[in-house]
Amino acid sequence: MEKQKLFYGRRERKITEFLFLVPTVLAFLLVIIVPFIIGIYYSFTDWDGVNAAKNVVGLANYRAIFTEPGFLHAFLTTVLFTLFNVIAVNVAAFLMALLVTSNVKGRNLYRAGFFVPNLIGGIVLGSIWQFIFSSILPAVGKALGWGWLSASLITNPKTVVGAMVTVNTWQYAGYIMMIYVASIQGISQQVMEAASVDGATYWTRVFKILMPLMANAFTISLFLTLTNSFKMYDVNLALTNGGPTTLFMGKPVQASELLALNIYNTAFKYSKMALGQAKAVIFFVVLVVVSLVQVSINKSKEVEM
Repeated sequence: MEKQKLFYGRRERKITEFLFLVPTVLAFLLVIIVPFIIGIYYSFTDWDGVNAAKNVVGLANYRAIFTEPGFLHAFLTTVLFTLFNVIAVNVAAFLMALLVTSNVKGRNLYRAGFFVPNLIGGIVLGSIWQFIFSSILPAVGKALGWGWLSASLITNPKTVVGAMVTVNTWQYAGYIMMIYVASIQGISQQVMEAASVDGATYWTRVFKILMPLMANAFTISLFLTLTNSFKMYDVNLALTNGGPTTLFMGKPVQASELLALNIYNTAFKYSKMALGQAKAVIFFVVLVVVSLVQVSINKSKEVEM
């Protein structure tokens, strides 16, 4: 009798868990999986977003992508932006985490202040920094006689990517800092104190003891920063809208247009829905591959450490 009650109890619990899971699974299927599969199909057609797809064009959209200077430039710009952004955000976040976990006075105030920019929406953030780059910094540059700062950094093709990295680092570093803070606080202080007693300097303790013990935090932070950089859209739209114009492969292209903005413009600005969908599929594949490689490399280093 007790075994029978236990059996029915387990079965009822499984049924209950399944019923709670069903709404989430259905929502995920309807919002993510089904549109994704339909989108893959549309990428092989001549769909224009208004009329139903009439013809299957095969790989024509994909072939057109790799001969389009705008997409190739956006891809290279995204890779460059991601490289600098990942380094800048994580270095800034790690240094801020060291500061707010030290014995410095007002560290809780610093922690709150560093995190606040992350609460500002991307569109608002882009508008604020557009005013800073276009009005405030040029005025400061002219007053100090700094020629490189007397013109807006977001109107120069050579400096616009650096400007976007600066804005994103200012916004996102505080969020990544909290991950590092949680990891640092989870490390036993006795280990650091023992190293200090043995004569290890502060930076020796940081590089030889603290960072290896934070390997899991670095894996998470690098993954989040990498995916956030590749998917950047709102700040790119509000800050530069892809501009200024520059030449690439002998044709005019948008100097700061990242992949997400390029895909949006292709689909909605130029009404090339099928071509935009093909770009989105390639974007998805690249993002998945890069993310898996990054996590795999970091996980292997965690084992070594």
